[in-house]
Amino acid sequence: MPGRERRVRSGRQLEHPPAEEIRVETVMHALADPVRLRIVRELARGHDDMACIAFELPVSKSTSTHHFRVLREAGVIRQYYEGTSRMSCLRTEDLGARMPGLLEAVLRAAHIAEGDAAGGSAASDSAGGSPDGAAAGVSPSGPAS
Repeated sequence: MPGRERRVRSGRQLEHPPAEEIRVETVMHALADPVRLRIVRELARGHDDMACIAFELPVSKSTSTHHFRVLREAGVIRQYYEGTSRMSCLRTEDLGARMPGLLEAVLRAAHIAEGDAAGGSAASDSAGGSPDGAAAGVSPSGPAS
């Protein structure tokens, strides 16, 4: 029933900042926490939308809810209800328009750090074989010095 669906959606809206109000300080703060970075990495691994319960986080449900709220209010993720599930997806287009390359750089750095912690294999894999350690297919963020 279209009318019923409309009522449910209108009653269960979540607040998100408009793209033009996403601030780099807020995004960096949100991504600085290891649990929140883990959520973002899971979403970036090719999952379009994931229910909050699909993440196996090492925290309580209330703490998990807090982390998702911080990411949503920072503009990193978009959340919506699908039935009784709260679904999450990365706002890659909005973040890319406001802060080109930031999300990719943070995810790449997290991947490299994970490799360092696991013995260094991911660091050499993500370097793409280039002598400066930049990942293949990613342009540098600034002029060479």
